[in-house]
Amino acid sequence: MSDLLAGKRGLIMGVANDRSIAWGIAKAMHAAGAELAFTYQGEAFGKRLEPLAASVGSDFMVDVDVTDDASLDGAFNELGARWPTIDFVVHAIAFSDKSELTGRFLNTSRANFKNTMDISAYSFIDVARRAHPLMVENGGTLMTLTYQGSNRVVPNYNVMGVAKAALESATRYLANDLGPEGIRVNAISPGPMKTLAGAAIGGARKTYKHTDLNAPLRSNATLEAVGGTAVYLASDAGACTTGEIIRVDGGFHVLGMPQAEYL
Repeated sequence: MSDLLAGKRGLIMGVANDRSIAWGIAKAMHAAGAELAFTYQGEAFGKRLEPLAASVGSDFMVDVDVTDDASLDGAFNELGARWPTIDFVVHAIAFSDKSELTGRFLNTSRANFKNTMDISAYSFIDVARRAHPLMVENGGTLMTLTYQGSNRVVPNYNVMGVAKAALESATRYLANDLGPEGIRVNAISPGPMKTLAGAAIGGARKTYKHTDLNAPLRSNATLEAVGGTAVYLASDAGACTTGEIIRVDGGFHVLGMPQAEYL
């Protein structure tokens, strides 16, 4: 895949560290020839991101708070000044109060429900609206990250499952809105992964182990596999793929029960 994205450039949002899914995607896109820009939130994440961005030849990093319109406007204005057009945006942003990612969904607070939906679902729509003018000339690809807790109950995933369901629905509606202009919109759904975000969910280790043991491929997703899927979606090979939720979970989503040896 060394030249699938040659000549393409885009924005990666949501790299927290070198184990982030967004970083796996960034590495794969860089290896495929893409030129990258990055966003982060706050000084601490900026310091972690700086050496990673430099390692893929990027000197464009901008601090963004996706709950703040002025912050998003400023970031995309900077991006547009640097690159009049872009080919892709990777949205890997989600958040919920860690204290509500354990126990019963019934106990979700109104404040955390609103905040989780705002950051984890609405922000993709907000980003798409700002990326649109930079893609309308040549088309492009928007992609986000989801998880099967959107349509099946996963213990402790709670309000994040509801937010991911909204995110997947937004993906389909955006795909329909933007398709006539050659802009594709998709979501990648990995299985549980050992990331900073995943660690916030109660019982994460048990969920990871269960999937690893029972998935048809007897393996969880890898950063390389997710990155390769993102490269395909951003490349010309993905020209007719839009509105999809693409699962990269070792086949776990096809199961109705655990494997016989683990019943």
